[in-house]
Amino acid sequence: MIQYRVSSVKDLQVIIDHFDKYPLITQKLADYLLFKRPFELVKRKEHITTKGLNQIVAIKASMNNGLSEKLKAAFPNTIPVPRPLIMNQKIQDPN
Repeated sequence: MIQYRVSSVKDLQVIIDHFDKYPLITQKLADYLLFKRPFELVKRKEHITTKGLNQIVAIKASMNNGLSEKLKAAFPNTIPVPRPLIMNQKIQDPN
């Protein structure tokens, strides 16, 4: 097992760049594409607005296990964003 701890947007950019260059080839790609959207909101500082926060919660609602009970209570009217449909993924030539 390897553990990589991210403590800044700059560190997270390294991970984003890696998975953009070497995309996942399973349905996990859908979670990655969803994960990347809030990252972009944070980079543009849109997460500090109510609209931006609500967008992040709606994205989280579509990822992995969805919203926790606490988040569901705090954001009861959240509508999950559509999950990307991943089809026909092929391993890309790294060269």
